[in-house]
Amino acid sequence: MMKPLRVGIAGLGTVGGGVIKLLAQQAELITTRAGRPITVTAVSARDRTRDRGISLEGLNWHNNPLSLASDPDVDVVVELIGGSDGPAKALAEAALKAGRPLVTANKALLALHGVPLAEAAEQAGVALAYEAAVAGGIPVIKVLREGLAANRISRVAGILNGTCNYILTTMREEKRDFADVLADAQALGYAEADPSFDIDGVDAAHKLAILAGLAFGQKIDFSALHIEGIRRISALDIAFAQELGYRIKLLGIAEHTEAGISLRVHPAMVPVQKPIATVDGVFNAVLLEGDFSGPVFLQGRGAGEGPTASAVVADIIDIARNVQIPVWGTATRNLEEARVVPIARHEGAYFIRLSVVDQPGVLADVTAILRDHGISLESMLQHGRAPGEAVPIVLVTHETREDAVSTALARISALEAVLEQPALIRIEPK
Repeated sequence: MMKPLRVGIAGLGTVGGGVIKLLAQQAELITTRAGRPITVTAVSARDRTRDRGISLEGLNWHNNPLSLASDPDVDVVVELIGGSDGPAKALAEAALKAGRPLVTANKALLALHGVPLAEAAEQAGVALAYEAAVAGGIPVIKVLREGLAANRISRVAGILNGTCNYILTTMREEKRDFADVLADAQALGYAEADPSFDIDGVDAAHKLAILAGLAFGQKIDFSALHIEGIRRISALDIAFAQELGYRIKLLGIAEHTEAGISLRVHPAMVPVQKPIATVDGVFNAVLLEGDFSGPVFLQGRGAGEGPTASAVVADIIDIARNVQIPVWGTATRNLEEARVVPIARHEGAYFIRLSVVDQPGVLADVTAILRDHGISLESMLQHGRAPGEAVPIVLVTHETREDAVSTALARISALEAVLEQPALIRIEPK
């Protein structure tokens, strides 16, 4: 039997505790599959006295997580602190500089600093593994980097945030408004006390940046992503979407086009017959399109103790086996600078919901503005009449350019009969 692989863990929250439990409960199975025992020898967290429901007896305790990188009893450093900078970044850099393989679940760190960290790993000749950073228990990194290595990837699209998917699913099933469902999600622990990272699309955008960099072999500038969240999605939008044969999902979409790469996170109308439309609750899903493989659809739990710990331990097992894949699927010197297509150049169909005063001539004014900007309509919905009162009108456009729609909506918003900012949701192709 080979000597054990000794692991140091920084961060003992839900995932860190889950990793310790998993390594203990599955020790025999993991030893068989890794070819050697894997043991936790050192840990670091902010509060040593907190009861985490796990035994830390016999483990080296480090008040400063950076000291894990120089602990002689640690072969592999696992970073589960979180955050794009601060202690997480400092520990990652220190571990790689010390020649220690690094495992992380930190999507923000990789989305913003993934390339220089990959360069540091290459210089040290050690692994930087991050399966748990995207979609929890779904092995999407391994599929992209290894299973589809012979393919040119043209598109990556997915539900990358379980909190948003839970909220949108509950709004649809229970016909409730966003604020009410968000409050319930916080009470159930599906959403943080400050949920902005999730509901404003930032979490999904971090994951999309990682997937895009890996899929296209390019350096992704995170600031170039178009990011929208779900705060403005109403129960009314969801009801109209159902009537039109769609479900609303927060999607992360990366597409390789002749003009460059399109990178966007936003709510989208997804046709109900598409597999991704049926992914509900806290589940995630990712669709990968390769030139030889065709579409590959992955679905599972995107967060939580068990799924994320499973992904972390899978990376540790690879390191125990001496499996070392280039961080971005190729050496960093081969990565190209991404040419990102602005959202204004996006082409597609659009769902537009207006709240207008029900009076003669309003619809004529709206359609005249759309006509002026070359936008044609596929359909229109209006239920009932309330002369002099506010009524919702839904317009579905044919395929058109985003900049034309944005300019038209600015003019429509200025009409006296239009009572609030129009709702705009992009429609995915059928």
